[in-house]
Amino acid sequence: MGKGYSPLFIKGWPQSGRGICFCSASQLLSIPTSIKGDNMSNLKGTIEKFIEESCENIKAEAAGRPVLCALSGGVDSAVCAVLAHRAVGDKLTCLFVDTGLMRKNEGDQVTALFRGTYAINLIRVDAEERFLSKLKGVTEPESKRKIIGEEFIRVFEEEAKKLGKTGCLVQGTIYPDIIESGADGHKQVKAHHNVGGMPLNIEFEAVIEPIKMLYKEEVRECARKLGLPASFANRQPFPGPGLAVRCLGELTKSKLDLLRDADAIFREEIEKAGLQKEIQQYFAILPGVQSVGVRNNERCYEETIALRAISTKDFVTAGSARLPYELLETAARRITNEVKGVNRVVLDITPKPPATIEWE
Repeated sequence: MGKGYSPLFIKGWPQSGRGICFCSASQLLSIPTSIKGDNMSNLKGTIEKFIEESCENIKAEAAGRPVLCALSGGVDSAVCAVLAHRAVGDKLTCLFVDTGLMRKNEGDQVTALFRGTYAINLIRVDAEERFLSKLKGVTEPESKRKIIGEEFIRVFEEEAKKLGKTGCLVQGTIYPDIIESGADGHKQVKAHHNVGGMPLNIEFEAVIEPIKMLYKEEVRECARKLGLPASFANRQPFPGPGLAVRCLGELTKSKLDLLRDADAIFREEIEKAGLQKEIQQYFAILPGVQSVGVRNNERCYEETIALRAISTKDFVTAGSARLPYELLETAARRITNEVKGVNRVVLDITPKPPATIEWE
């Protein structure tokens, strides 16, 4: 098997068993579901077995040292936090860095769940000004990702020193992150802040990645088995760099606030229609394109919002989800009426590949 190829478990071959082939991410698109089955998997055994072994592995890797877990608000880091809590108990401290690049009300939701429901020691750091200052004037996507990855680790190191804890860092890397970042022999598509965007000099004694061999749906199944509420188990995937990769060009607070509001409206309309379980990912993008429009019988020159909704089994390849026209029309009308500075809404229907799910 050459480098850059991933295992694909083929159902029903031979008739009484399973088959395995190896193919690149781009080749997966041409393989029909009737052959490859509904999901790719790197799991060896059941989810229950995986949870048991993961807790044992975290405990062994931590080796009695303090553990910091990077919480982002997504299902990946949530699963890692609960696994780590089961493994090391009070030795775990979760750190949620509010970079200013989060979705609307995300920080409050994360804080309520982990401090309230799980009684996990959670530190919330307001770092919006710090991150936006570092990103000022930066427009190139990979530079954004690497700056965010570097700064993210530096914040963690600083907070760990304050606590007197610089042992192990737990983070929610999953297998598609590794594929796209060019790690493990794969060709790079883009750097994920927790893989290709990681700085080389990290002051932690160890980085623990409990779910790095799982695909997204396996992570969700793990979340359900761990008892995470549906609001987190079914939570929309959110990239490590946050809205930085959905807001093209230079980042400013005003642009991010505009995008946050548009994104919240789109997600709300999907959920009103009861489609949140049928569509694997949906979000808004601010592409930085202005166009002429008419508002209050006068010419206006305002921003465009792009909407993206994708259907996928593994997040390595994806197609465009077919949304009801009435839903799209309502979302577009609400966004242009309720979000100041937006006069046009467009829909992205491009599959992956050639596009990635995120725009940057």
